[in-house]
Order: sequence, then structure tokens, then C-alpha cells
Amino acid sequence: HQKTRTWMQDNWTLGFYYVGAYMIFIFGGQYMMQNRPKFELRGILCLWNTLLATFSIMGACRTVPEFLHTLTHYGLYHSVCVPSFIEQDKVSGFWTWMFVLSKLPELGDTVFIVLRKQPLIFLHWYHHITVLLYSWFSYTEYTASARWFIVMNYCVHSIMYSYFALRAWGYGPPRQVAMVITSLQLLQMVIGCGINLWAHQLLQKGIECHVT
Repeated sequence: HQKTRTWMQDNWTLGFYYVGAYMIFIFGGQYMMQNRPKFELRGILCLWNTLLATFSIMGACRTVPEFLHTLTHYGLYHSVCVPSFIEQDKVSGFWTWMFVLSKLPELGDTVFIVLRKQPLIFLHWYHHITVLLYSWFSYTEYTASARWFIVMNYCVHSIMYSYFALRAWGYGPPRQVAMVITSLQLLQMVIGCGINLWAHQLLQKGIECHVT
């Protein structure tokens, strides 16, 4: 894990260049597509969402056990303040590295939106940009609270990309499924804010916590 950390410490700022190219593609692509017919890309979209769904399910299966083991055997404090999920658990550590790297190819979600001339809201691309930069930087510090974000995100993405894959393959899951996914996305943000606030309070009290 030290090799991956060193690599990210040396290269995490490349994320800003990727984000710059991403922004150019978004606004340049929308401008170029104004007077062009939209691309269907259904076959590629099916494959894309199926691959991301599979990746997310695998990531969830390989990080949730460590998360639950830590909570039940070591408690909430350890789960938020001790980065053992990277430093001691090779399986969880590997899938943490995969999670961080995956935030770059996930920018591809927006490519389909632009080329298919679908509505692109601010929250979509802002979220992709901030998650990429935050994930890459936090890996350089082994931010302990990332354990929570990684597990929650893998689990939510497992459901979300599976839903997108079904839609792309021509199946129509009930509308309630989309509402559940949106609720889970909001819930992980609320929990994440709560975890960050609690870690901040611990630091204010002088209690050791591996979060800057």
C-alpha cells in the first residue's frame, strides 16, 4: 500500500488536468452537438453500465465485511479514526485503491449524456469533479473516515448502475426503484457529513483521529 500512496502523493494533482479536460469536453461537446443529431450508443451504454455495476458489486462485497468487522469488534471510533482498512487489510486496501482510481473513468458517465443530448444538471458534473479530487487527495493522507464513504458509495453504486444497466437493456424497473436510489444517495451524504462533524469534534477535543 505504500507504493500506491507514494504514487498518489506524487500524482494526485493530475486530477486537476483531467478535470480541466472534462470541463472542456462538457461545454465544448454541448456546443458541438447543438445542431447535430444525437448519438444512440445503446449497445455501448449497456456494456458501460453493466461493467460499472459489476465493479461496484465486487467492491461492496470486498469492503463491507471489513467495515462490519471493524464496527462490531472495535467500535465507531476505530471505524472513523483508524485507517486499518488500508494499512492492515490487503483485500480492503486493494479495493480502496480501485475505488479511488475508478473516479476517473466514472467521468465517462457524462460523455453519454452529452453525446445523447440529454439534460446535464450542474449537480452531476460538480459531483464528479469534487469526488475525484477529494478521493485522490484523501488517499495521500490515508483519511481514516474514508472507510465510511467507500463502503457507502460502493453499495449505492451497486444498485444505481444495476438500475441504469437494466434501463439500457430495455427493462423498465418501477419508478419506486429510482426514488429509493435517490434517497440512498442523499442518505450517504447526510451520514458522511455526520461522520466528518464527529471527527472534527474529536480533533477539537484533542483526541487522536487520522483525519486532517
